[in-house]
Amino acid sequence: MSKSTVYLALGTNLGDRPGNLQNAIAGLPPVVTVLESSPVYKTLPWGVTDQPAFLNMVIKAETHSEPLELLKQLKLLETRLGRLPSIRYGPRLIDIDLLFYDDLILNTAELTIPHPNLHERAFVLVPLSDLAPEFIHPVTGKTVRQLLAEVSATGVKRYG
Repeated sequence: MSKSTVYLALGTNLGDRPGNLQNAIAGLPPVVTVLESSPVYKTLPWGVTDQPAFLNMVIKAETHSEPLELLKQLKLLETRLGRLPSIRYGPRLIDIDLLFYDDLILNTAELTIPHPNLHERAFVLVPLSDLAPEFIHPVTGKTVRQLLAEVSATGVKRYG
């Protein structure tokens, strides 16, 4: 089976946030081989705003796993790292979202690729733009740079 290039968004706003990101990256192999990682950004909460600030970053990686198997492995990793069920967009120890899987367009009950909200989230687009500004969103036909220009990046600040 061939390798696919994937982009993953990592986010955390509970506990040792830098440590949570490092543990998530360390837990990705062998399912995912990390190729590059963006800088870490401190971001305002999105959705439910009455919660601590997040640290967010994006990873470019390779995988041999099919999309649904990869999703299952990412959710298992979140649980292994201590993520507990919570309210939608609520506080979380770790969140790992599959943004892109090559240029695949997939829409199932379990998984939508590209991630359905990435084009409106500066906390994803800013670090994604660090890694892949010219990557073309297979649904919108726009580059990551163009998508970023269409949202406000207020509240997304480089961390550290």
